[in-house]
Amino acid sequence: MSPGEPKQSCGSGRAAADRARAAVAVRRPAPRLSSGRPHRAALHPGAWWLWAVSLGVAATRTTNPLLLALLISASAYVVATHRSPAPWARSYTAFARLALAVLLVRLLFAVALGSPIPGTHTLLTLPEVPLPHWAQGIRLGGRVTAEAVVFAAYDGLKLATLLICVGAANALASPTRLLKSLPGALYETGVAVVVALTFAPHLVADVQRLRAARRLRGRPDRGVRGLLQVGLPVLEGGLERSVALAAAMEARGYGRTAEVPARVRRTTAALTLGGLLGVCAGTYGLLTAAGGSYGLPVLLAGVGAALTGLRLGGRRSPRTRYRPDPWGARAWLVTGSGAAVAALLTLASVRDPRALHPGVVPLVAPTLPLWPAVAVLLALLPAFVVPREPS
Repeated sequence: MSPGEPKQSCGSGRAAADRARAAVAVRRPAPRLSSGRPHRAALHPGAWWLWAVSLGVAATRTTNPLLLALLISASAYVVATHRSPAPWARSYTAFARLALAVLLVRLLFAVALGSPIPGTHTLLTLPEVPLPHWAQGIRLGGRVTAEAVVFAAYDGLKLATLLICVGAANALASPTRLLKSLPGALYETGVAVVVALTFAPHLVADVQRLRAARRLRGRPDRGVRGLLQVGLPVLEGGLERSVALAAAMEARGYGRTAEVPARVRRTTAALTLGGLLGVCAGTYGLLTAAGGSYGLPVLLAGVGAALTGLRLGGRRSPRTRYRPDPWGARAWLVTGSGAAVAALLTLASVRDPRALHPGVVPLVAPTLPLWPAVAVLLALLPAFVVPREPS
C-alpha cells in the first residue's frame, strides 16, 4: 500500500460524508420566514380587556369574600394557562402585590383611624390621641372592634380583586396589538397609555435584575439603603429608555394630524362631550330607582353620540392598519363569558343582596351562594376555548 492511499481513502470518506450531508440538506425543507402575522391562536386584545373589565364590574357588585376569592382564582387560572413569555406579561405579579398592599393599607387605616361601623367584639384598645373639636368624627387610636376590621377587609378585598382583574388584562393582552385596534380619535391617548403599560413591566424587570446583581456582589438589596441604591439606576434607565423612545417615535412620524375644518372639529367635540355626559346620566338613571324610566334611552343616546364623535374625530389622525387582528368567534365567547358574569352578579345583588353583601353587625360568617358561584365559574371559559400561545 503506497503512502498516498490512506490519505486518498480519508479524503474520499470526507467527500462522501459531505455529499451525504448535502443530500440531507437538500431533502430538508428550508425554514419558513415569519410573515409578521399574529399566531392563529392569538385572541383579539380587546376581547381580553372586555373580559377582565367585566370581571372587575362583577367584583364591584359584591363584598362576599368567597365570591371575590372565586373571581381571583378564575382570573389567575386563565392568566396561568394563557400568559405569553413577553415582558409585559409579567405585570400580573406586580398587580397582585399591589392588591395585597392595598388590602393591608385598608386594614391599617381601619385600625389606626377607626371606623363608623359599630361593634361589640373588642379586639384591642389603642392609646387614643385627643383631637380638637373641629375634627369630630375622626379619631386616632381607641377601641378596635372585630366588626370594623371585617368590614375593612371586605372593602379592601373588593378593591384588590378589581386591581387583579386589571392585572390579568395587562398580562393577557398585547399593548401594541391593542393600540392598533383603537379608533383614530383615541390614538394619541392610546399611545400614552400603551407606553405607560409597556414601561411598567420593564421597570419591574430592572429592579429584579439590579437586586440580583447586588446580591451576587454581597451588597444589601433590601431596606432603605438598598432601595435608594437600586432606585437611582432604575430611574436613570427609565429616563434613557423614554428619551430613546421619544426620538424613535418622532422619526416615525407620530403626532401627525390632518387638516379638518373648524365646523367638523366643533361638531366632534360637542358629540363626544355630550355623549359622555349622556352615558354618565343614563348609568346614574339605571342605578337609581327614580331614573329607571329614562336611564336606558339616555344611555343608548349617549353611546351613539360618543361613537359618532369618535368616528368624526378619527379624521384628524389618518391611519392604516397592517394585518389587523380579526374579531372571531373566540373573541365573542371570551367577551360574552365576562359580560355574563357581570350581568348575573348584578342581578344577584338585586335579588339577594344579603348573600352578596354579608353583614358585619351582627358578625356572621359569609356563605357561598350557589348560583352566583356558578355564574363566576363562567369566567373560566377562555381557558378552554382559546388555544394557548406558543412558548
